[in-house]
Amino acid sequence: MHRLPIPEDVTGAEIDADVRQELMSLPKTLADDVARNLVMVARLLDTEPEEAYKFSRVALRLASRVPSVREAAGFASYMTQRYSEALTEFRAARRMTGRADLWPVMADCERGLGRPEKALAMAGEPEVKQLDKAGQVEMRLVAAGARGDMGQFDAAVVTLQSPELASNAVHPWTARLRYAYAEALIAAGRADESRDWFAKAAEADPEGSTNADERLAEIDGLEFVDALDPEAEELAEETAEEPVRRPAHDPRDEGTDKVIFEEDEDVEEFYDEDDLEIEEASAQEVDQIDRDREARRSERD
Repeated sequence: MHRLPIPEDVTGAEIDADVRQELMSLPKTLADDVARNLVMVARLLDTEPEEAYKFSRVALRLASRVPSVREAAGFASYMTQRYSEALTEFRAARRMTGRADLWPVMADCERGLGRPEKALAMAGEPEVKQLDKAGQVEMRLVAAGARGDMGQFDAAVVTLQSPELASNAVHPWTARLRYAYAEALIAAGRADESRDWFAKAAEADPEGSTNADERLAEIDGLEFVDALDPEAEELAEETAEEPVRRPAHDPRDEGTDKVIFEEDEDVEEFYDEDDLEIEEASAQEVDQIDRDREARRSERD
């Protein structure tokens, strides 16, 4: 069996106690090996899901009868959009444990497979009543997403309306719920109501797990500049240093005293001291001024 390199600092002792308990059914050496692979799955799942998936397959080949291994393999498949594989693993884990906590993500896999009707049907099954508050909110998010997939945008808005949405209390799922509601409002043609909910999502999301801040800035007409992006910083500096140019005739200037700023070379090329005289000169004087100007230019040439 092909094994993947694992950093020496990963011992396997990092796993949760309940997972360790499940692995006690295995020989110690094998249990430690599986545990180290599960730690790598957890480490890489959010940042490098494809790598996490590879480690999950190793753990699965080593211990396919352990519920936590099937669950980890399911989440790795889910994060890499292998929804059919994910659904298979989640179903296996649920059969082994009898728990309902995977029900929302199983329904979301149905959405990923292009079956929003199935996901919506799962939202009405008895398993939902077995979920804790976080699980029920997750199920509501999946159901609203399924409504959106089916083009039922107004129904998606109604699906998200709940005591959890109206509450001012902040929980781990609060930012995602408010953000989803703002997006649902936009999809339903109620964009004017979405700003407040993006703002509420941003308030509940200090770590930036959603992009509520950016969506709020888009609505307000602001632009984010990544402070860690040298090119963006250089562009911002150039923009700040560039003089503001306005057209020669600007309606905003009418009725006001104009001050025209020009580059030095523009002044040398287009400005002549006789220009001041022309404003007050008669037609004959204008001809004389033009002749004098031509004479001076000939002498300079």
